[in-house]
Amino acid sequence: MKNRFERALARHDLQLARSQTRVLQLNIGKKCNQTCAHCHVGAGPARKEMMTRDTMQRILEWLKSTDISVVDITGGAPELNPDFRWLVSEIKSLNRHVMDRCNLTVLFEPNQEDLAAFLTRNEVEIVASLPCYGPENVDAQRGDGVFELSIAALQKLNALGYGRDENLELHLVYNPLGAHLPPEQAALEADYKRELRQNFGIEFNSLFALANLPIARFATHLRRENALEPYLDLLENGFNPATIDGLMCRDTINVGWRGEVYDCDFNGMLNLQWQSEKPLFLWDLNPQKMKGRAIATGKHCFGCTAGAGSSCGGALA
Repeated sequence: MKNRFERALARHDLQLARSQTRVLQLNIGKKCNQTCAHCHVGAGPARKEMMTRDTMQRILEWLKSTDISVVDITGGAPELNPDFRWLVSEIKSLNRHVMDRCNLTVLFEPNQEDLAAFLTRNEVEIVASLPCYGPENVDAQRGDGVFELSIAALQKLNALGYGRDENLELHLVYNPLGAHLPPEQAALEADYKRELRQNFGIEFNSLFALANLPIARFATHLRRENALEPYLDLLENGFNPATIDGLMCRDTINVGWRGEVYDCDFNGMLNLQWQSEKPLFLWDLNPQKMKGRAIATGKHCFGCTAGAGSSCGGALA
């Protein structure tokens, strides 16, 4: 029996299947120095789940056998994994591009004083969370004092060349504070660039506007407010078939902290694995047999296809 999302695809005579894999996304742990209200990972300082170096080594061996050009490292705060820097260095030695999904405040955590310099030396692309260009919304979503530290982190990165030098890309990520879709991305990016430049002298490359998916902490918040079903209806009613071709699940493999494979990080948090009987680990996957594979879906998928769409690279349509 088809789920709600599959029925929406069928109404538009659409199929959702994997294309050529371009990105390997690694979730290397759930530990984070923040506890954000919208976090789909449920990350926080007390979380212990962490990818080991042995698992990373097996992933690297698999990566060598592919022509995947981009490795996207996420968490939690991925930089808090003790093997984060080793992993980045090993990936760079394979001549692959590295992206770091950074919460910015991690740059000021103990023993991370030289993190920004390390990222700069390795020309790691930074995708950084900043849900507003003013303190009220940021601190409400991410915790008291986060905005001030985030601005200091961005200024530090700018001083090292991020957002200015061609090989040091710095992108920001916007998430709505409440149960609504993001505004139009291009207009919001223009607002961010104007306000951050005028008020703080900050430069960045692009803004990615992402919807909040109704899972984990955000779903709990919506249930508490009796807003979960209305939000699900909003997402479903906003289904946009023009977003399907650009969905990240089509060209990205997500790998959980144990090494198991998912179509996206959201599916990983819901344990929607590639096979039902037992976990499928990346090193057991034939890289030649992924194209055309059907993608596991659920009602949360409407979060990526509503309105202008939402992916790890922002709006889709």
